[in-house]
Amino acid sequence: MADGRRGPLTAVNDVLAALLRALLVIAVAVLVIPVSLQIFSRYTALIPSYIWTEEMARFLFVWAIMLGAMLGVREGTHLLVDLWPPGGARRQALLDLLADLAIAVLAGVFLWWGWRFTEGAFYRISELAELPLWLIHMAWPITGLVWVLFLLERVLEDLRVLRRRGP
Repeated sequence: MADGRRGPLTAVNDVLAALLRALLVIAVAVLVIPVSLQIFSRYTALIPSYIWTEEMARFLFVWAIMLGAMLGVREGTHLLVDLWPPGGARRQALLDLLADLAIAVLAGVFLWWGWRFTEGAFYRISELAELPLWLIHMAWPITGLVWVLFLLERVLEDLRVLRRRGP
């Protein structure tokens, strides 16, 4: 917040963002293992060729992308294109609200259709690693939900800026 006060939503989102950062680091670190196994088994005869590593790498890669997308919304580093020349704080807050509206629509799509996507995977398993497919499908509705939480914080801050008097 601009005036130094922190609301409960900001505190919750700070904890959530820290958790997401830790999960992203873990996902990328663990992703190195199956990818390395794939490379070594392909070019050497030292270890057997493991088929499940491709599937595990795909699962971890999807989650790493979604975790990064969640953090991108929190930090405001997601696909930004400056179309307008720099203006005052109120004008920027209004433009941010418009951008956040577009992200909110996408978050709604991720929540609604992501949940439907996940429902179709509840009783299915992956072919090679025999992992429950809902584990990967849940990335979409969880991303949508986290985006909503992060957007709510951003929108509240932008509305505070718009309510202030002055330029």
